[in-house]
Amino acid sequence: MRVIALIFAVTLAGQAMAETTFDDFSGDAEARWDYVADRVMGGVSSGRAEVIGTGPDSVLRLTGTVSTANNGGFLQARRRFSDPWPEGVQGLDLRVRGNGARYYVFLKTPDLSRVWYSYRASFVASPDWTDVRLAFAAFEASHDAMPTRFDPSEVRSIGIVAYGDDFQADVTVARISLY
Repeated sequence: MRVIALIFAVTLAGQAMAETTFDDFSGDAEARWDYVADRVMGGVSSGRAEVIGTGPDSVLRLTGTVSTANNGGFLQARRRFSDPWPEGVQGLDLRVRGNGARYYVFLKTPDLSRVWYSYRASFVASPDWTDVRLAFAAFEASHDAMPTRFDPSEVRSIGIVAYGDDFQADVTVARISLY
């Protein structure tokens, strides 16, 4: 079940716009989020994704060792969903903290022809809680064979991903909202 809450943000034009919380990791978040590593494709990365805390203090934490050995290089906490995001949403707001490394958000639509295809945007997770805003227009196709743009209402999977380099992953997400 989607977690819905409304808070207000101010647009650059000065008009109030509703912001929808997609997930704040309360309720049955462990049932909504899956952990996936490159081991499904022969890689050797290892880690875990866990929901820590209860109620409004719940967070999602992704930790582990990302290794590019054996054609690997990712750890992912992923949520699949069937309800479309609201019309007119422009991007994602995330409340994150971590170890100063670069992380990614991967979005998937049903029309992608390969399981490893996604639309990707990156962020740095600083040691202090930080709000990160990722416009959908900033997401890039992972492969040339994909369409370059996507319709946000078609997104059916979101992943918080440690990807692409050899490093120790440690990123915590307190909230994901749509703006």
